[in-house]
Order: sequence, then C-alpha cells, then structure tokens
Amino acid sequence: MALPWFSNGAFPLYLAPMARYTDVLYRQLCKEQGADVMVTEFVRADALIHGGPEAWRAVDFTEAQRPMGVQIFGSTAAAMAEAARRIVERVAPDFIDLNFGCPASCVTDKQAGSALLQDPPALAKIAQHVVQAVPATPVTAKIRIGWDAKSIVAEDVGVRLQDVGVQALAIHGRTKEQGYRGEADWDVIHTVADKLLIPVIGNGNVCSAARVQAIREQSSVAGVMIGRGALGYPWIFREIKHFLQNGEIPPPPTVEQRWDTLLGYARLLLQAPFRSHDVGNIRWMHSKLKALTKEMPGCRKLRVEFESVTSLDDLERLAEKYREGRS
Repeated sequence: MALPWFSNGAFPLYLAPMARYTDVLYRQLCKEQGADVMVTEFVRADALIHGGPEAWRAVDFTEAQRPMGVQIFGSTAAAMAEAARRIVERVAPDFIDLNFGCPASCVTDKQAGSALLQDPPALAKIAQHVVQAVPATPVTAKIRIGWDAKSIVAEDVGVRLQDVGVQALAIHGRTKEQGYRGEADWDVIHTVADKLLIPVIGNGNVCSAARVQAIREQSSVAGVMIGRGALGYPWIFREIKHFLQNGEIPPPPTVEQRWDTLLGYARLLLQAPFRSHDVGNIRWMHSKLKALTKEMPGCRKLRVEFESVTSLDDLERLAEKYREGRS
C-alpha cells in the first residue's frame, strides 16, 4: 500500500504543519508522544528552486520522524513539479503534500494556497503535474472546504484530485474567509469522505480524545489532523491514543514533566542548525516556549514573567521558582 499508515484499520493522527511552530524539534516532541504522521512547515516551490540553504532547512526532518511528508505551495504547475522532483531527490520524503489551503494573504495574493480553490481546474492541473513528476512517491493534498460560504468546493476538488492520482486528502473544515474563526464544518468533511475512494483526513476543532473517538465512529474519515490542539501540548497525541485503546484519559503530564520538556526544547533550539539568532538572548524563542505553558498552573502570570527572560539562565531560574511553588 502506498500509504501504509492507513492499512489494517489504522486511524492515523497527523500533526498539522503550523508555520513558525512545528519545526523539526517540536515535531520530535509530538512524535515521542504518539503522532503517527507529520508534514513539514510549508515552503514555497520557487524558493526550493532558486533559493538558498534556508529554504531547504525548512524541509529537514529526522529518520525517527517518518512517515514524513514535505509540504509545498505555489501557483504554477511547472514550479510545483520541479520543486517536488528536487525534494524527492534530496531528502526522499514518504510523500509530497500540496498546500491548497493556506488562507494567509501573503500566499493567496500570489494565487497559491486557498486562492486556487477559486479555480479547481488549475488546482487539479498543478496536482497532476506533481504526480507525474514524482511517480515513485505518493502525493497528497490539503484543502479548505472553499473560498467562502457561497463557494463550497471541497467535494468537486476532492474528486478532481483523486482523478489525477492524489492518494490522500486532508480537509480543513473552514473556508478561506473564515481563517481560523468559527466552527469547522465537519458535515462537509464527512460528505467528501463518503464520496471519495482515497483516504480523507479531517482537520479543524480537533482538540480532545472524545472528539476524535466520535469522528472515528460516526464517519468515513480515515484519520485526523491536529493543529492548534497540539500547539504547546504535544501530549494530546498520547491522550487520544490511550483513550481510543482504553476508554479513559490518562493523567496529564506533571508540572515537573512539563518544565523538563520546556527546558529541554529551549536547549535544543539553541543548538539547532536552523537557529539564526543570538545565542545569548533567547527572546526569539519566547512564542515557542510560551505555547508550552498552556494549561500549566498560573500560566497567565507565567507568560507575563516570560517577558523578562532573556537567557537560558533566566529561564532555568523561572522554572525553579514555579517548580517550588513560589509563583
């Protein structure tokens, strides 16, 4: 099977790619906690063709993170196909993932990402060229349900992608115009999953084990993709898997475990090859570290105190203070 993580009734948990957050190190945290399949942060096809090392650092991954996909976006079939060829030759991912869902204006203004949902034939043409360019590597895609509420095209686009050889489809249940606001429309996702022969991965408002169990039991969706639910809380994958197997939520990570994870992540970030910041000042990693304080005791006050953290020593002192209950 080209995508073996769907075989034998498996229900894979994907980590959604989130720009600036799901770097190679954070993906490793999620993998250790049970994420089954992961995708790199998206990278522009033209950057891989004409850019320098920084573009290629964005698609780095480790062997331990497999099965691993590299996600690309672009507006032309030629550039997307060429980028896919180069990726396969250079890093040999388990699959190439096509981003037709990003709602950011810096992407849609270039007629890429979710802008292509306004032109399904052009979107399908891009996918077809990529499939033909890398015949030995599976190609998957991610879309939103449409540009806006008046143009829900997920079913049409899904059929077109299946017809040109795309082997799995992730659907974010919001429109481009919604961005990340409001509820994801899972009725549309279920309809497409029932229609297509290829696996459909559902995405949007997946933030609990009970929600995943309901999705699995009530529809033809073949897996789920978790985004903001995993942001700062890699343990969500462990909780979901334990719940699906045992019918109960395991104890959450202790404060000690959470601080150990946060400090370990900070140390790894300082050593990371993609780091291009001053080693002596760690303000650049504040957003990544603050995310890991989600649901920690006193997290609101803690995030304020982060503003005075400029070094690893400062961070270790802050950790010691909260571990000892002096917050």
